[in-house]
Amino acid sequence: MAPLKTLGDLAEMAVASDLMQRGYKVAFPYGEDWDYDLILCRGRTLERVQVKYTRSDGHAVQVRCRSHSLTNGRVRATKRYTADTVDWIAVYDAHTKRCFYVPATELADGRSVLTLRLTPARNGQRKLVRNAAEYATI
Repeated sequence: MAPLKTLGDLAEMAVASDLMQRGYKVAFPYGEDWDYDLILCRGRTLERVQVKYTRSDGHAVQVRCRSHSLTNGRVRATKRYTADTVDWIAVYDAHTKRCFYVPATELADGRSVLTLRLTPARNGQRKLVRNAAEYATI
């Protein structure tokens, strides 16, 4: 498996490509100390997008809504994303090679993980289930 930084870079390029194919313009902030990975330009609006890489099991996509700051391989701090820091979390799923976009309004005040269902839940649950297809567009 590639280093985490490489996987993150791959996800950023996949999301940027997806957005550009949809007709949007994309900009990248300079440096590493930003709460977001790219800037989506929609008309006259600039929106902050945090990008995540994941590999689903084909049934559900786990969207990590946080980042860990590491020092010598140990977690130094955990940052949870909210609507104050980003407008979207975009996740690139390496299994399906698809991008999904979660609006920051669904992050509440620091959610850790969201699950997007690619297939119906095996137990038949539908209430409070996030269908991945509903997050395939921005």
